[in-house]
Amino acid sequence: MERKLTTKTIVITGMFAAVIAVLAQIAIPMPSGVPITLQTFAIALTGAVLGARLGTAATGIYILLGAVGVPVFSNFTGGLAIIAGKTGGFIWGFLFLALLCGAGATLKNKPLGVAAGLIGLIACHLLGTLQFSLLTGMNFPESALLVSVPYLPKDILSLILAYALGLQIRKQLLRAAILPPQAPKKAPL
Repeated sequence: MERKLTTKTIVITGMFAAVIAVLAQIAIPMPSGVPITLQTFAIALTGAVLGARLGTAATGIYILLGAVGVPVFSNFTGGLAIIAGKTGGFIWGFLFLALLCGAGATLKNKPLGVAAGLIGLIACHLLGTLQFSLLTGMNFPESALLVSVPYLPKDILSLILAYALGLQIRKQLLRAAILPPQAPKKAPL
């Protein structure tokens, strides 16, 4: 099935990249250097609303904007130094989070949809912890206890809320013909 890129899909994708950038600024600094932000919520919401393809595209746009220096990352930062820095693995992990939240949003089985998003969240945390570990010289378990485990309850709650809200927004955007129609997929057996 060929998918046509329309002005509506370009605009909605760009709008969600902007939503991610705005919610990234709601940040609480932490001693580890990894702030508590609403980025996880924003990425999960983007995937749930736009689906895997457009959600990942919006997240990629957000990352590219930050990479070229636009201050879209938390605390109004940007540039390759952030992506290559100790929190950069989480930023790369956002691509997996958006992809799997988006794929989960199109499943008929809602618990499996949430599970797909949780797998994306785990991938995000693994990449973030790995890069933090490599750049700080801490071993992986110590890094996980510092920059992943304390954030997991907030991130899991963010993902579930984003999924529930995102499905409602997605339904309305589909009804208004703003998003391209897509039949829900059955979960593999």
